[in-house]
Amino acid sequence: MNKKFKVLMIALLAVGLLLAGCNSGGGTKKSSSGKEQSSGDATPKQDTLVYARGGDSVTLDPITTTEGETFKVTENIYDTLVSFGDSDTSTQPGLAENWEISDDSLTYTFKLQKGVKFHDGTDFNAEAVKYNFERWAGGNEDQFPYYTMFGGYKGDEGHVIQEIKVVDEHTIQFILKRPQATFLVNLAMSCFGIASPAALEKYGDDYRKNPVGTGAFKFVEWKENDTITLEKNENYWRKGFPKLNKVIFRVIPENTARLNALANGEIDMMDGLNYSEVAQVEGNDKLQLIERPSMNVGYLGFTTTRKPFDNKLVRQALNHAIDKESIIQAFYAGMAEPAVNPMPPSIKGYNEEIEAYPYDLDKAKELLKEAGYEKGFKMELWAMPVARLYMPEGQKVAEIIQDSFSKIGVEAEIKSVDWPTYLDKAKKGEFDAFMLGWTGDNGDADNFLYTLLDKDSIGGSNYSRFANDELHDILIQAQSETDVEKRAELYKQAQVLLHEEAPWVPLVHSRPLSAAVKEISGYVPHPTGSESLMKVEFK
Repeated sequence: MNKKFKVLMIALLAVGLLLAGCNSGGGTKKSSSGKEQSSGDATPKQDTLVYARGGDSVTLDPITTTEGETFKVTENIYDTLVSFGDSDTSTQPGLAENWEISDDSLTYTFKLQKGVKFHDGTDFNAEAVKYNFERWAGGNEDQFPYYTMFGGYKGDEGHVIQEIKVVDEHTIQFILKRPQATFLVNLAMSCFGIASPAALEKYGDDYRKNPVGTGAFKFVEWKENDTITLEKNENYWRKGFPKLNKVIFRVIPENTARLNALANGEIDMMDGLNYSEVAQVEGNDKLQLIERPSMNVGYLGFTTTRKPFDNKLVRQALNHAIDKESIIQAFYAGMAEPAVNPMPPSIKGYNEEIEAYPYDLDKAKELLKEAGYEKGFKMELWAMPVARLYMPEGQKVAEIIQDSFSKIGVEAEIKSVDWPTYLDKAKKGEFDAFMLGWTGDNGDADNFLYTLLDKDSIGGSNYSRFANDELHDILIQAQSETDVEKRAELYKQAQVLLHEEAPWVPLVHSRPLSAAVKEISGYVPHPTGSESLMKVEFK
């Protein structure tokens, strides 16, 4: 072989190897989001979703918090006994494949799914269900704040669960002290995800960082204030799911920065889209706009145990001093409605006859004078440090409220702190006034009025620490009433009382927006705000 021919053959061989490497279906590259993408002609479907949100979870043990960023993740790690419909709060089978309710509405018998295992390989069964409920019932508001949905804790007079019986390995029975109309929808709430008893025993106080459920995805890693990584549960009991191999929840605090990351291909999906940026999404043929059904309220809460907010005339005055329409036009692009009551109009029992406190600075000054604060007062106004569906730009809304209050002689100093600390201090009653909101967990009025404003919920989600015996009696009666229309009338009565007492300024009911790349399918935004990604895939 002459020298020239030998060189040519070596060159051709090198080119062939290079082309083979470039065209091989098994070759991959990493995108800026860390996702693997095929570099060959037969490109496999993308199987890793990067979901960006405004704040980190505070725990991965969902019963220990009422904070929504936690539930976005834990919804995918845990299953509940009862499930909600894909796009509504109708009750569907979950870990319980069916159930029977006694004629007196006091006994619920659940038949459990068979062959289900926790992510650690241990069996899901009736004993596991009982273990979880006894753990929660044996706690308190600080440990398990959402358990107040069952009327308190073990030993409390209002605790609705009298006994839990394991009938057999796959049958469990709940015996109630009184009827509770919300019992089934409560069980479907994300916070009541069933955890592995073995894992709870193994990890103890560290369980919040080592979650083990039966859900579609298994926990892999948590880099706090950065990412939480989940991977597919290959043995998931719902056959054919999940569609994705991996989900990465990424924290990007500022809404616009999340949108830029989405447009640049760094992430696949984001929540908390600014209303002012809708046109940017709609004008990008690589993106899709997603609107979530509205079931929320954003509000300014007063800690009613602190002066001068223990005086309802002061609270009423501040209700008159806020121009909600201006806030909606400035920060919601008109895609929200001013709130009148502490619950949204989409919930059964909403009282449409209550008239809003009109924006009236003269009336506000008159009420302050009557309350003994003719010259006004100084206060602290705590602004949310994170964007939420109901409050996309908390700091800016706080500035509008600050300016409004100044016109009636109330000097409000805006303060903030990191999100977990904010929630902790608000819960303990350490703020004068604070901005917060709520997305309904189960589609029932009880989840707004009882959960947020009843005396039983102080130390839980009643951050205003508002206590009123008349309200309590109405709400407990409503819980125990099984007639739908009679329950609705009771909740209307409760709203009349709350309007008069004014523990909050209800601000807005928003139409929450998010965005994703066009290739995503199977995602159905749920009104509760919890993100089940079980059916999501890339086209």
